[in-house]
Amino acid sequence: MALTKIQFAPGVDKEGTEYTADSGWFDSDKIRFRKGRPEKIGGWQKYSQNAFLGLCRSLFDWGSLQLTRYIGVGTNLKFYVAEGAGFNDVTPIRVTTSAGDVTFAATDGSSTITVSDTAHGAVVNDFVTFSGAVSLGGQITAPVLNQEYQVVSVPDADSYTITAKDTSGNTVTADASDTGNGGASVVGEYQINTGLNAYVEGTGWGAGAWDSGSFGSTTPITSAGQLRLYSQDAFGEDLIFNVRGGGVYYWDESSGTSTRAVALSDLSGASNPPTVALKTLVSEDQHVICFGCNPIGSSDIDPLFVRFSDQESAADWTPTATNTAGGVRINSGSLIIGAIKARQEILIWTDTSIHSMRFVGAPFTFQFTRISSDVSMISPNAAVNARDVVYFMDRGNFYVYNGSVQPLPCSVKDYVFSNLNSGQAYKVFAAENNDFNEVIWFYPVGTGNTEITNYVENVWSVGTLDRGAWIDAGTRRNPIASSANLTGDNYLYEHEVGYDADGDPMTAYIESGDIEVGDGEFFMFIKRILPDFTFSGDTGSAATDIVLKGANFPLETASTQSTSTITQSSTQAFVRNRSRHMVVRIESNGAGYGWRLGDLRFDMRQDGRR
Repeated sequence: MALTKIQFAPGVDKEGTEYTADSGWFDSDKIRFRKGRPEKIGGWQKYSQNAFLGLCRSLFDWGSLQLTRYIGVGTNLKFYVAEGAGFNDVTPIRVTTSAGDVTFAATDGSSTITVSDTAHGAVVNDFVTFSGAVSLGGQITAPVLNQEYQVVSVPDADSYTITAKDTSGNTVTADASDTGNGGASVVGEYQINTGLNAYVEGTGWGAGAWDSGSFGSTTPITSAGQLRLYSQDAFGEDLIFNVRGGGVYYWDESSGTSTRAVALSDLSGASNPPTVALKTLVSEDQHVICFGCNPIGSSDIDPLFVRFSDQESAADWTPTATNTAGGVRINSGSLIIGAIKARQEILIWTDTSIHSMRFVGAPFTFQFTRISSDVSMISPNAAVNARDVVYFMDRGNFYVYNGSVQPLPCSVKDYVFSNLNSGQAYKVFAAENNDFNEVIWFYPVGTGNTEITNYVENVWSVGTLDRGAWIDAGTRRNPIASSANLTGDNYLYEHEVGYDADGDPMTAYIESGDIEVGDGEFFMFIKRILPDFTFSGDTGSAATDIVLKGANFPLETASTQSTSTITQSSTQAFVRNRSRHMVVRIESNGAGYGWRLGDLRFDMRQDGRR
């Protein structure tokens, strides 16, 4: 019998069938390609042991003039500024009531407190902090009432319910003595409305949060009744962030992490700033730019209107002969999907086209040019700038922009778009892992799938990873990403750390397409495998399995014929496999090590037609 070296084509190819992926790779998970060779991706660990409230779909990394590092963390429930291991709640305040506007009512034997406040504007899951309350007379004491609460239900526009708790968070039950209303000095401080973890198309009953209205009522699509997406950017050492479809806010670093962000309209000297927008960023020439915002004199969003502030001012938005503030309406499509800073320009996607926005100075400040029609972006965060080249995902293809828009060759395109939950497409986001020349798209399929392309080698892999947002290493040592847990605690994770999944073993595999002899006319018989791996990390315990599967026809499910465990000291593995088609699967599920595949050789021969 002769040794046969099988050199697999780099990248995963799922554009055809397992049979058409002959001598190539057809499936993978937790795998990347580097110089054409598959290897297990790096591991991750918690950036902080502290969890935060809500699911984060926006991260932004920046620093102060004193070199303090911050991360803006925008979740569907809160907005945090992370410093070190701590998450500081800087969620803006929507409204503060006058003393006496809020009253409470308790029921003996129940922990539910009904709060009355005329036209409160709250939705389910909103947060409100009470002060000035006195005891209701029994178990519902002043310390129980005077703290932050989350709204449990909203029966009507003038009342809502909360669950009574002590200062440690333990539930408190009212007794027969709790007959008071909290007194005449109660003040309610309401944070901006929370958002959803799901994208909602259209309006109608059920479009808002559960239990947010009566049966048969309708809910308009607002930032409070929609998937919560934030955009963030640094303005000097301060932070500007925007709830998509909602307000634009400013966090002043010099005021400290105990100070909440405020609306642009609350800044000193504010002059006609936008109050609602779809996207906000800061240009390299220090203009704050709002995309899809309200024009001057209106409080309603114009989804194609772009406004920019005076240079180096976040407060002055009134165009005059002596400043550079202004606005332009994009002339194609029906709304702006997203925008991103590229090299010497800003790219703007509407639902039908792409436009370039370039700083040109007085008298127009910015020049707008349409650069492509009939191409859009599938979600507001589906584009990423990687080394001054922009990669983005549309509703049916991947594209690259480096001066012109071109389709990006993709060997997993049909797989992605046939499995994508298109109703939740706004959850799609793109990320860069610069150290490995990778662009990654996270998209919703169940708990979430991941597609990775090595943009230098133009090879793709597929896999699963549950993440809500990602920032590249940049000024930090490693990339940081947020978990996307819909029911439990959420954390930030530091990636490319070790080889494990936050202390647990990581399962990684790659599987080939069908391999055959003589177009499948003959059976093949394999009796020996000569492995070729490079192990890293704890090589003493490192092991991978080479699984050989066999089938006789393309539509027949391949069955496992042998599993050979390979370690650092393995030289060969003996097997007895016979089939027309062979599938090779490399997998590992141990902790503390990584691996990279070289060339596999098989001791094999032709073995007849039957």
